[in-house]
Amino acid sequence: MNNLLVLPILIPQVCGIAILLSYRSVRLQRWIGVGGTLGLLLASLLVFFTVLKHEILVLQIGSWPAPYGITLVADLFSATMQLLTGIVGLAVAWYSLAAISKGHITFGYFALFHFLLMGVNGAFLTGDIFNMYVWFEVMLISSFVLMALGGERAQMAGAIKYVTINLISSAMFLAALGILYGTAGTLNMADLSQKFSQADMTASYRALISAVSVLFLAAFGIKAAIFPLFFWLPASYHTPPAAIAAVFSGLLTKVGVYALIRVFTLIFLQDPVFTHTLILVLAGLTMAVGVLGAMAQNEFRRVLSFHIVSQIGYMLMGLGLFTPLALAGSVFYIAHHIIVKTNLFLVSGVVEQLGKTASLKKLGGLYRTQPGLAILFLIPAMSLAGIPPLSGFFAKLNLIRASLTIEQYWITAVALAVSLLTLYSMIKLWNEAFWKPAPHKENNTPKTIDRNLLLPIGLLATLTVLIGLGIGPIFDLALRTGEQLANPALYIQAVLKVAIQ
Repeated sequence: MNNLLVLPILIPQVCGIAILLSYRSVRLQRWIGVGGTLGLLLASLLVFFTVLKHEILVLQIGSWPAPYGITLVADLFSATMQLLTGIVGLAVAWYSLAAISKGHITFGYFALFHFLLMGVNGAFLTGDIFNMYVWFEVMLISSFVLMALGGERAQMAGAIKYVTINLISSAMFLAALGILYGTAGTLNMADLSQKFSQADMTASYRALISAVSVLFLAAFGIKAAIFPLFFWLPASYHTPPAAIAAVFSGLLTKVGVYALIRVFTLIFLQDPVFTHTLILVLAGLTMAVGVLGAMAQNEFRRVLSFHIVSQIGYMLMGLGLFTPLALAGSVFYIAHHIIVKTNLFLVSGVVEQLGKTASLKKLGGLYRTQPGLAILFLIPAMSLAGIPPLSGFFAKLNLIRASLTIEQYWITAVALAVSLLTLYSMIKLWNEAFWKPAPHKENNTPKTIDRNLLLPIGLLATLTVLIGLGIGPIFDLALRTGEQLANPALYIQAVLKVAIQ
């Protein structure tokens, strides 16, 4: 049963290698590319439902006991994240059949895509913080090549910014790992949590741990694009093809958020008044700066890129509040946002294909020529803004409930104000791209959209609606996840097989 944990890593790895070996056949690469993501989704579902039954799965690779060997762990949080990776992977691979050119496929698009999914799942399932660094590097290499694939001037400019700042983040991460290992003598996350929870630590030792935690906050904060380290994201995410931007927006920043939630609920709990208050302040600033940046943009994907930044603030808000309800709100918000933001970038690709531009000033009239596409845009757009009964409304509602419960009124006010500004910018996109008359007569001519573009968009839009309609059991699962994150003893017991008082 525990051996299931290798499947979400092994399947994309094997598919990536198979695609490289199939370099002579574009058609075979497409079949393996999409079939592999379907297999990944099925494996992710199997892991997810097994974790639902058993709470936490642990696999010690080679039967080396923790903390000496390589550990894979799936609790409710990581199982949910790898399931979402499977959903996004299938949707984007399906969309890529029509959106990605033969030239991109010939140069390894689907292989890189699967290696990226392997890195993402590895980061979600690892129980060792050094191995998290390794999986981050797998993601960085794959994502950099994907971003530069095609070699267009804008892509190269975006890719250079992307890789430069992420290399800085990796260097900070590695430095923090060195200090952490020198301090604790271990990098297994459960073992670190156990050692750092000891009550007899000296004040200087606690101060050192707090300083290391800030270094991790900076390293993961760059990858998550939080304030003030977000500037690389809107400078790069609008440059690659829409399919690549969609998987980046859906998954890559969420790996950074996942890492922050994992280490600040499991390892760095010595001074939550300092660390989690700092995170809460950064969350509020990230929300505000991101949405203000989105309002100032006049290109479809630039608006969406700044909204990624803004929404990261909501995800960190629950971590900063640091109650089981708030953590549940963060987990639910991440799940909602992965589906919605991936879908909006997929829609943007179709809009740019129809209008032959990304400029909002040059778009228009799509509601009249493509009413189905307009509705498929409106569903995730309104969900992002928090309109009921869509998933985004409940995601924001529970975070606001959590902030009011502990009387953090200022972050409540920021979250509500940012939500209104998000609605404004989504209406701006709707009006400019869909509602206003087309600026050129030729844009009024209905055009056929490949069904391989529309079907994944429709699938993700349907999921957004279903999450909103089925909020009861889904949020109950999020609450279970939040309670599990708030009680690190469960994780420690599962990994180290020791009783925690």
